[in-house]
Amino acid sequence: MPATALDPRTALVVIDLQKGISGYPTVHPFPAVAGQAGRLAAAFRQAGLPVVLVTVSFSADGGEMLRPRAEVRRQLAPTPDFAELVPALGHAPGDLLITKRQQNAFYGTELDLQLRRRQVTGIVLTGVATGSGVDATARAAHERGYNITFASDAITDTDPAIHELEMTKLFPRLGEVDTTDNILALLRR
Repeated sequence: MPATALDPRTALVVIDLQKGISGYPTVHPFPAVAGQAGRLAAAFRQAGLPVVLVTVSFSADGGEMLRPRAEVRRQLAPTPDFAELVPALGHAPGDLLITKRQQNAFYGTELDLQLRRRQVTGIVLTGVATGSGVDATARAAHERGYNITFASDAITDTDPAIHELEMTKLFPRLGEVDTTDNILALLRR
């Protein structure tokens, strides 16, 4: 379902658009996805709305990394700049920075607390990967009662089938799905 409205207190939540993930082959080119997220971030800042930049990072010993037996996992090879945000996001001093250790940006972080303190009732969700970090965060946001809008051209995955399934079948059950341009038009209303 296309986006019909944004709540007056909507935050942009950007998932894992960071240097250590930027080199993976994705359905939509990572630089284009990051560029669309950067456009949204600039517009949210201009409107005085919260911008939340979420990264995934692990300690040097990797002790908090999940190691399930049955899950297909992509091996992350953290480098010194792994968790650095990509420049296209234009990180600004007022942005909220959240570091997560698993896929879901709400689990074990202060994301929900920071959104609620700012009276946020809706989120625009962007990032990578569609079938992991974006999906897990969207489900957690839905369970917490946030209205979700997915920026379809600012989300990508390494697996085309998973990306397509999420965007066309699963995300419309959790919120509204639309393009960056259409979301920006709603934000200007």
